[in-house]
Amino acid sequence: MSIRPAETAPWATSLGVSPVAVSTAAPVAAAGIPWGFAEIFVISQTALPALLYLPGSQAFRLPIRFSAFAISLIAFAWYQLAAPSMPRPRMHPWVLAVLSLLGLMLLHPQTVTLTAGMAQIGVYLAVIAPLFWAPHFVKSPEQMARLFWILLLCSGANAVVGVLQVYDPARWLPQEFSRVVTQSTIGLGAVTYVGANGQQIVRPPGLFDTPGAVAGPAMFAALLGLIFTVSPIPFWKRALSLVLAGCGFGAIYLSQVRISLVVAVLMLAVYGMVLFRQGRSARSSKFGLLAVGVLIISFSLALTVGGASVAERFKTLFADDPLAVYQQARGAQLKYTFAELLYQYPFGAGLGRWGMAAGYFGSSDPNIPPIWAEIQFTGWMIDGGVLLIGLYLGALITTARSQFNLARLAHYPRLGTCAAVVLASGLGPAIMIISFTPFVAQIGIQYWFLAGALHGVACRDGVQDA
Repeated sequence: MSIRPAETAPWATSLGVSPVAVSTAAPVAAAGIPWGFAEIFVISQTALPALLYLPGSQAFRLPIRFSAFAISLIAFAWYQLAAPSMPRPRMHPWVLAVLSLLGLMLLHPQTVTLTAGMAQIGVYLAVIAPLFWAPHFVKSPEQMARLFWILLLCSGANAVVGVLQVYDPARWLPQEFSRVVTQSTIGLGAVTYVGANGQQIVRPPGLFDTPGAVAGPAMFAALLGLIFTVSPIPFWKRALSLVLAGCGFGAIYLSQVRISLVVAVLMLAVYGMVLFRQGRSARSSKFGLLAVGVLIISFSLALTVGGASVAERFKTLFADDPLAVYQQARGAQLKYTFAELLYQYPFGAGLGRWGMAAGYFGSSDPNIPPIWAEIQFTGWMIDGGVLLIGLYLGALITTARSQFNLARLAHYPRLGTCAAVVLASGLGPAIMIISFTPFVAQIGIQYWFLAGALHGVACRDGVQDA
C-alpha cells in the first residue's frame, strides 16, 4: 500500500521531499506524534546552560552545568529498567568497548580518586547515553523534522543573542562570566578585541557564560537555517530560517573562532554533496549558491561592528597552508599528545586528571598532578591511551559510514533526507576533536542524540543501519 500525498504533506513541507517521491517509500503511520521527552530534551540542552546567563548564577555553576548531563543519565536509567528491546546500531559494540575500558581505568594506580574517576566516567556516559535511549523516543521522519526545527530555533536564539551582545553589550552581555575565565591570570584580556569604532568587544558567549561559546551552536544555526531555507515550507519559516542562518555565521565571525567557520563550511559542503548524490542536483546547487551568499553578506555585516580585527582574524586562514595555520592554533597540543603523552602514558594516565572532573574533584597530591587538555585526542590519551583513541575513532567512523549509507537509500527518501541532515550535523563534532573536546561536552550529547534518533527512525522504517 502506498502513502497518499495528503498523508505525507506535513513531512514533505518540513524537510523538502516531494509527496511524489515520498509515496514510493515504505508505508508508515501518518498520525502525528505528540511532543514528548525528545523535544523537551533538545530544548533543555539550551535552556539549562542558559541559566548561567542570569545574575547570581555562578554560585550554582556546578549543578547547572551538571543538569544538562544529568537529564541524559536519567533517560539512560529508564532505558536500562523499562525500555523495550530494539535492534542495536552498528556502532553499539564500539561505544560499549569505550565504556568498558573507562571502567577498567578506575583501577589505574594514578586515577586521582574514586569520586573523580566516577565523575569522569559519568561525563562520558552522559554524552554517549542518547545513542541507547533516543531510538525509543524518536519514531518517524516527521518527528525528526520537528526536532531539527527545534534545534534550529534553539541554536538560532543562541546566535541572535551572540550578535546582540556585540551590538549592544550593555544590555545583552551576561553580568557574570565563568570564573574559569575571570579568575585566570589573563582574565578577559585574552577574549576581547578592538572593534570598528575602537571599542573593546568581548567575544560573545551567547546563552552561556564563557566568551566565544556561541560559536558552537552558531554552526548548527547556519547549517539548519540554510537547509530549511531551501525547503518547500511557508515563506515566513524560510525567511526566519535565512535570518537565523545569517546570525549563525555572524556570531561565528564576531566570536573569532576560526575552527567553527571551517567546520561550518565543511558541514555545508557535505550536505550539498549528499543532496547531489541523492539525485537532487537542483536543490544542491541552490543550497550551495545560497550558502556562499550568506557567508559573504554576514561577513560584510560583521565587519561593520567588528572592524579590521575580524577581517585580520579570518584572513589568517588563508595566510599560510592549512597545516601551518593549525600548528599555530592547536598543533602544539596535538604534538604534545603524540610526542610526549603517548610515551609517558601509552595506556592512559588515570581518570580525573583533566577537565571538569579534575576541576571539581581533583586531588592536591603532587604525585598525581592535573594534566592540561585542549583537544579531544589529549583527553582520550589521558583517560585510556591509544586504546581509547582507537575505540572512539572506530565508533565515529562506523557512525558516519552508517549515516552515509542510509542517506543513499533511494527507496527510502524520507529516511535518506533525515540521514543527510544528521550526517552533516555530526561532521562538526567529529572534526572538532583536533581543536576542542566535544565528546565530554554538550555538543557531543547532541551528536549521539541525533545518531540514536536516526537509528530509531530507521528501525521503524524496517531498515537496519547499513
